[in-house]
Amino acid sequence: QVQLVESGGGLVQAGGSLRLSCAASGRTLSNLVMVWFRTRPRTGREFVAAITWSGGLTYYADSEKGRFTISRDNAKNTLYLQIDSLKLEDTALYTCAAGVVGGGYFNVDSTYPYWGQGTQVTVSS
Repeated sequence: QVQLVESGGGLVQAGGSLRLSCAASGRTLSNLVMVWFRTRPRTGREFVAAITWSGGLTYYADSEKGRFTISRDNAKNTLYLQIDSLKLEDTALYTCAAGVVGGGYFNVDSTYPYWGQGTQVTVSS
């Protein structure tokens, strides 16, 4: 089993920045890939970004690349999501997930068997 715990969310003003964290523990996965999804009231769950654990290869949703930066610290077993120039529409529950390369389409939530509980980001004007 893999346990994932997100943190770093909160109430922030539009135009500001925030860095979310996802701490991983449990058994080691081979060819690990980790992702961030977000759930918004109007759009539902959507893919944000993914990263391969070993090589650090990143993938982003086309509409969000530039404001979002995914990274990881292998030594700390921690995944990060940096969000810059926050907009009101960024308000969402941000959730991290883990799976293996080759387990399915990387931007589809059903690919990932391990999920965190999510951390809420609320952007105010």
